[in-house]
Amino acid sequence: MNGGTAWTLYETRLRRVSAYIHEHLDEELDMEKLAEIACMSSYHWHRIYRAIYGETAAATVKRLRLHRAAGDLVNTRLSISDIAKRSGYPNLQSFNRIFRSVYGMPPARYRNEGSHTIFEPSTQGRITVMFDVTLRTISPMSLVGVAHRGSYMQIGQAFETLFGTIFARGLAGPDMRMIGVYLDDPDVVEADKLRSVACVTAGEGMTAEAPLERRALDGGEYAVLRHKGPYANMHKAYQWLYAQWLPASGRQLRDTVMFEEYINNPRDVPPTELLTDIYMPLQ
Repeated sequence: MNGGTAWTLYETRLRRVSAYIHEHLDEELDMEKLAEIACMSSYHWHRIYRAIYGETAAATVKRLRLHRAAGDLVNTRLSISDIAKRSGYPNLQSFNRIFRSVYGMPPARYRNEGSHTIFEPSTQGRITVMFDVTLRTISPMSLVGVAHRGSYMQIGQAFETLFGTIFARGLAGPDMRMIGVYLDDPDVVEADKLRSVACVTAGEGMTAEAPLERRALDGGEYAVLRHKGPYANMHKAYQWLYAQWLPASGRQLRDTVMFEEYINNPRDVPPTELLTDIYMPLQ
């Protein structure tokens, strides 16, 4: 499959999702259902959607509902309370606050003045810089790690526990590689519910008693993006990888997790010199 064909494929699939969202705005939209409509795995499709559209599917729903609410305020006699409920806000105060943050005035005033903000599809996050990507075939990896629940930016605490434990137990080895496994999409899952695992590579003979747990990563072909700089900036690399490199490559994603390998240590180098390899699984 060439790059043009891949672009057409992603565009067609996401267009189906967009049409479904528009036609079912009054319903609670199930993200798993949208993944089925997109014919993509639930693990990957959220990232592709956001990378291409510049916002999450949930943000699209919110934006469209508020856009519709603005039209209802001007063109119908529905009460503001009814419009709020139709927009997914059973609490009128919440609707007033959100509406004002987007339109710059509360709903009642907007209804009286009748001025509309034009909604255009967001182009936020279209990254124009280029990253270094190589194709790499790897063997399956055996890992031990410490589970983390919460913001991915706080996984350092799990790494501290991991290294403290393996050093205390005499399990540390010079060839260990530091791996981060991220199980949820931070654009879809609330920060306090995100699941990740701070890991190191380990032989089959290494014991994994609590708080350690065993993990395994699939072998096969991966696109590997080398990121240099602070961890906080890595979302740009992910977005570029999904929105630009993947469609242009003509490749398809494999339904297994992505992971990161940390080439150097934030204790040893300044944030601007941090090197991270992001592994994207390919069919």
